[in-house]
Amino acid sequence: MPQGDKSSYTDKQKRQAEHIEEGYEKRGVSKKEAESRAWATVNKMDHGGKKSGSGRGNTTNKGPARKGGKAAHAKHA
Repeated sequence: MPQGDKSSYTDKQKRQAEHIEEGYEKRGVSKKEAESRAWATVNKMDHGGKKSGSGRGNTTNKGPARKGGKAAHAKHA
């Protein structure tokens, strides 16, 4: 599997990365950097791809998502 191949990720993980990427772009991060950060966040949460044969069954670490959510909402409160 070549570096950067996303075939071992589920549709849900791809949607999550897309959503995270949009959030970074709204904050003024470049497209390339936003994509890189988004996949890093998904990897940190799920420890890599979740499709069969990719070590499926690991628990999801929701810490990175909570951290981002808290930071975003703290500015508005």
